[in-house]
Amino acid sequence: MPELPEVETIIKGIRPHIVGQMVNDVFIRQRFLRWPIPEDLPVLIKAQRIEAVFRRGKYILIRMVRGTLLMHLGMSGSLRIVHGGSIPTKHDHVDILLSNNHCLRFRDPRRFGAILWTENEPCQHSLLNSLGLEPFDQRFNGDYLYQQSKGRRISVKSFIMDSHIVVGIGNIYANEALFMAAIQPKRKIGRIAKHRYQTLTESIRYVLRNAIAQGGTTLKDFVNEVGNPGYFKQSLQVYGRNGEKCGRCQTVIREQRLNQRSTFYCPNCQR
Repeated sequence: MPELPEVETIIKGIRPHIVGQMVNDVFIRQRFLRWPIPEDLPVLIKAQRIEAVFRRGKYILIRMVRGTLLMHLGMSGSLRIVHGGSIPTKHDHVDILLSNNHCLRFRDPRRFGAILWTENEPCQHSLLNSLGLEPFDQRFNGDYLYQQSKGRRISVKSFIMDSHIVVGIGNIYANEALFMAAIQPKRKIGRIAKHRYQTLTESIRYVLRNAIAQGGTTLKDFVNEVGNPGYFKQSLQVYGRNGEKCGRCQTVIREQRLNQRSTFYCPNCQR
């Protein structure tokens, strides 16, 4: 599933090609994604100018003059910039044709993504209004996590993957950040000292920034706006490395299941 670094990579890639452009036409080949695409979407956005592209959590927001498109890539979705005359393939569900003869193409083989429309403040939409802090928000720090942890008994990995606490930390990046912070993923959040939470927030930001700089992580489906993979996979320290030696201490990395997700850690480095 595309996570925050992959979404950020796509936004940076499509922004120069679509901001300032007019929507000339919209072609919807498959309406039934995670939620149905509004039937009148072509009428709503045709002849509108795209003013900005930004992100909230893993949602891509394309602001126009009279409203905002809310997009989510689901498990296998992608947004690509192609030539306006490019022939669509089987899973290319939506084309937005622009005045510069470019096409913003939404592809989603598994159809768990979404394209919705709102004419209200987008961050007040029901899908966005309960999201937690952005990891790059200055308020996201050790004190914040420490205060949020009080009275709860869940594992730290589940805690930092809760989008009501902080957005955008998917399974890959949770594993990597916990390794960098030397915290065992199953450790209960009430048993973590405040100063270790500060280390964890710094590790989260470092891992996410590094992933963004390398264009995200491609394990299977993710490609950027021109169809290229992300290269952060080459930098993974623990994720997907079960049975290999830890780069710090040479202890064999282990894998376990935690809330139905694969979890990787070094039993020596992480406590």
